[in-house]
Order: sequence, then C-alpha cells, then structure tokens
Amino acid sequence: MTINLPIATEIIPIVLQLQPAIALTDDQFYEFCQLNRDFRIERNAAGELVIMPPTGSETDERNFDVIVQLGIWVKQDGTGVGFGSSGGFTLPNGAVRSPDAAWIKRTRWEAIPPELRKKFAPICPEFVIELRSESVVYRRRHRLQVLQDKMQEYIDNGTQLGWLIDRKQRRVFIYRPNIAVEELDNPKTLYGEPLLPGFVLDLSQVW
Repeated sequence: MTINLPIATEIIPIVLQLQPAIALTDDQFYEFCQLNRDFRIERNAAGELVIMPPTGSETDERNFDVIVQLGIWVKQDGTGVGFGSSGGFTLPNGAVRSPDAAWIKRTRWEAIPPELRKKFAPICPEFVIELRSESVVYRRRHRLQVLQDKMQEYIDNGTQLGWLIDRKQRRVFIYRPNIAVEELDNPKTLYGEPLLPGFVLDLSQVW
C-alpha cells in the first residue's frame, strides 16, 4: 500500500530548547553558528535556538534583488550601513536575529566597539525586511505568523520601520512603532520615507 503524505515545501525552522540543561554564552553561541555555517541560526529571547536550513534558490534570488536595491540606495545616501541575511544582531531583549535585509544609522553603528561588531553586534537595526517564500507549511505554527511575531519583536526592541513581504499572497505588512500594522495588497513599490529618504523598493522582480 502506498501512502501519499503532504510535503511541506516551505522551510520550517527547528526550535531547540537548551536551557536549563545548557546555557550558551554569547561567545559560545557565536562559535556554534560559525561551526554550522550551512544553517541560518537565531536565538530567541527565551534562549531557544531557531535553526533554518538554506532557502530555496528562487527565494534566495528574490532576496538578493531586495538586498541589491537597498544596497544601491545605501551607497548613494551614505548616512547608514546595510546588511544582508547572514548578519546577526543581539537585540535589547537578548534575542539574536538575522533579518533578510537591514539598515543602521552610521553614527549608531560606529559607536559600537570594533570587537563587538565582529560578532553579533548589540544593536537593533532601524530598518528591517523579512521575505516570506511562496510555499506552504503543514505543521505547527504558520510560517507567516512566526514572521509577524518576529517583526513585532523588532519594533518592540527599537526598529523604526519594518517590511514583511509575503510572496505567497503578494502582500506587504508595514510595521512602525505605536502605529497599527498596515497591510498592502499586491503593491508595485514601497517607499522608505521619512526614515530612508529617496529609497523606493521595486517589487516587480520580487513577486
């Protein structure tokens, strides 16, 4: 007899509970991540490790386009520094997060001692982007809800503007402090003003 099981094509994070049996220091967590570079590893505020396998090729292509567009603006503007999905940041609540793209004001970034910048810098980016893939998940919490919670965590820890781009439904959720989340249906462009003056993200290649 052949049993056909649904295949979860969306990448689902694996959550490992370590505490109280194991309590990794910041340095130990950083070294753990360096030893497992094939995975994208975050740590939530409860000390749990959130492990993501590599993304699908198409999703990574779309993410690359987002980073390139942000990077061009960052070079032209000059007031801040940009980051891709491989960079990790230690938020004020103790979580270590890696947004798909991020921007930090240069003055804030340069105020961090160089030795701390080499690891997971203790800073929350002013601007973050998270990109959800097109596929479907069949178990545990819906991947979109996980990303929405993550976006709210950024805002609670100091992010001024966040874009959650949902390729599956062609929606964008815009997060700002003390303002209700704004949902856009199939927008063509996103505008970073006033935080990122002149930055316009063209979504035609992202969908």
